[in-house]
Amino acid sequence: MPTLNRTDAQRRADEISIFNRELARLEEARVLQLSTEQRGSIHQYQQQLLDGFLSAFDIDYNRQTQQLSIGMRVASLIGALAMAASLFFLFYQFWDQLSTTLQVTVLAGSSLATCALTFFLQRRDRSGYFSKLAALVAFTSLLLNVLLLADMFNLQPSGKAFAPWSLYGLLLAYACNSRLLLVLGLGCGAVFVASWLGSLGGASWDAFVERPETFLLPCVVIFLLSLRNRQLRFDGFNQIYRLVGTVGVLLCLLGLGYWGEASYLSFSTSRIEGFYQLLGFVVASGLLVLGTRCNWPEVLNSTLAFFILFMGLKMFDWFWEVLPDYLFFLLLGLLAIAALLLLRRMRRVQAWRQGEVRP
Repeated sequence: MPTLNRTDAQRRADEISIFNRELARLEEARVLQLSTEQRGSIHQYQQQLLDGFLSAFDIDYNRQTQQLSIGMRVASLIGALAMAASLFFLFYQFWDQLSTTLQVTVLAGSSLATCALTFFLQRRDRSGYFSKLAALVAFTSLLLNVLLLADMFNLQPSGKAFAPWSLYGLLLAYACNSRLLLVLGLGCGAVFVASWLGSLGGASWDAFVERPETFLLPCVVIFLLSLRNRQLRFDGFNQIYRLVGTVGVLLCLLGLGYWGEASYLSFSTSRIEGFYQLLGFVVASGLLVLGTRCNWPEVLNSTLAFFILFMGLKMFDWFWEVLPDYLFFLLLGLLAIAALLLLRRMRRVQAWRQGEVRP
């Protein structure tokens, strides 16, 4: 079977459904007439494909099941958050009543039990909803373990705690094909690297909050990993890498463009802000072109959101105190129209490159 993951299987099933609906319209309009043997061969071939997809990936084979799957995803997320909150408050409810030995035993046992439950469900749950729910609870359990153990033994807070959280989150994400845990794992990894880079300059581990430049390197690395990593078995993982990297880099550049005091550069604040505003515009332009050419909607959409926010802030800086209110908002409206025209042009050029329409 050429399909390698659930996303490809679902896309193929959707294409089969669209094909059948269009074929019915063509036959109704007497544009195309198939014999009984041809119709039977098509139906048999499609049914074999769908049966294989259902057994391997538990796909949605019609619109009703797609709607139910959306509800199942929402219920799974709410259930995971509720179970994680329950575990959190359960620990704190009875924590002071336990001895130190029993506290350590409970912490270790909870992490091992939730991890074992996650992998047990991952083997038996084809849909993945229950295993992803258990994985998020397991991640929360380890997070609580590190925090509570540090509190029990009076350990100083450190950015090193984000390293095991990141590794565990990534392990669970790849084991259960969970994009939410992938985001959490990548986020914890970025915080760990940022805190480590900040500590090289002698600052405290949490100084990275005031130094956005330390986030640039891990976010760039996260984005580049998507270019080298062909994760065909994992639904949307490369898109998550690109999205996290793109949003992280653009937010850092945006923050530095309006908060020059947070930079490590030894120039005046106005020069630092001007430099990062120009760099943000150049980087966003490059990402916009790259997202369009490579058909990366997550990069394209996040970059467009950055452009809108950036241009809105610049318009406010330049014209809010100069123009009357009605002229300021009129200018914003004209800017939005210009953006629409530009995007329409880009869409037509992209369609032309694919041989669909003329530019």
